[in-house]
Amino acid sequence: MHTYTYENLQSHMRAGHVYRRDMLLSFSSAVDRDLDVLVKKGELKKLSSGIYYKPAVSPFGVLPPDDKELVSCFLRDDQFLLYSWNQYNSLGLGLTQLYNRVVVLNNKRHGLFKLGNKEFEFRRSHRGFPKKLTLEFLLVDLLNNMNELAEDTSSLLGRVQKNMAHFDQPKVLSIAKKYGKVATKKFFKAMSTHAISTPAS
Repeated sequence: MHTYTYENLQSHMRAGHVYRRDMLLSFSSAVDRDLDVLVKKGELKKLSSGIYYKPAVSPFGVLPPDDKELVSCFLRDDQFLLYSWNQYNSLGLGLTQLYNRVVVLNNKRHGLFKLGNKEFEFRRSHRGFPKKLTLEFLLVDLLNNMNELAEDTSSLLGRVQKNMAHFDQPKVLSIAKKYGKVATKKFFKAMSTHAISTPAS
């Protein structure tokens, strides 16, 4: 029985994974044609130029692609930090605003990009970023982006001051020095100086 080349290509792609076109060149002599066939047959979804997803299905329907794998394919590396501004709400500062924004700190791309059905805000960071997201980095990042948030600035700073005991303060200061904007660094440095100079009751 004749095997079509698109079937060979399909056999090398696992459900639930994202692929770049150039990752598939060795599995087809006419990769663009075969990808087009698979997209038309509904076997693949084209998420962006040169990026494809082989859908995985659960009892609840088609699963979306993994954000980290999708961004890694788009950037062609894994040097990025992916998170949502909604995670600021985990800091215990009484924040309740919801933000339809997924941020990707990285070294290559800058701007809004729609990948599949999701929009990502890529921010090229000259200050760098950690490999893993921590509460202390989120706190520093919150102040870095304070002027873009739907929060009262003075009230927010007051809540940060009031709740600093809940964080690893030396770690916050270290992260602020490394990744904070000038105003963010000054804020945490002033808080640290005040804490040292204030005698314990």
